[in-house]
Amino acid sequence: MQRIRKLYVDSLKEIKVTQNLVLCGMMAALAVVLNYTTSIYITPTIRIGFSGLPNRIVEFLFGPAVGAIFGGMLDILKYLLKPEGGAYFFGYTFNVMVAGIIYGSILYRRPIKLWRVFIAELLTKVIVNCGLNTLWLSILNGNAFMAILPARMIKNCIMLPIDTCVIFFTLTFVQQIMKRTAFRRE
Repeated sequence: MQRIRKLYVDSLKEIKVTQNLVLCGMMAALAVVLNYTTSIYITPTIRIGFSGLPNRIVEFLFGPAVGAIFGGMLDILKYLLKPEGGAYFFGYTFNVMVAGIIYGSILYRRPIKLWRVFIAELLTKVIVNCGLNTLWLSILNGNAFMAILPARMIKNCIMLPIDTCVIFFTLTFVQQIMKRTAFRRE
């Protein structure tokens, strides 16, 4: 229990460093641009995009607490800039925050390994994408949960290895950049 508490306390300390806060702002701007330019809608309930990559970078660098806060605030900002699908719904913001906790808990201050990224992706796809997202869609659209779950499961099974590789190579690149620069952790 103390190890988990330390993980979150260390993560919250990251945001006190000005350089880290600036990097979070730059990642937020990048996420907004990627949201506008790289989102592809397969069906009204299935979307493929790369706007989550900046979130993964923040969660890797700054941990689960900052990842959850960053993800939640960014989700609200993206909605305000480009409202899609009607009224704002907190469930989707909650999903991004849960994903931030999952990725941050698994990747923060640990070496980037393919299996570690795979586990984070798998947990997020099962808990958030197939579980919570499908639940919110069924509540909001009046669809039966089990009616929309199979298509979402197929999409997530297809995207699991692709997203794992994209995130692994992205975070490996970020890790190399951080080693070469005078990036201050605390």
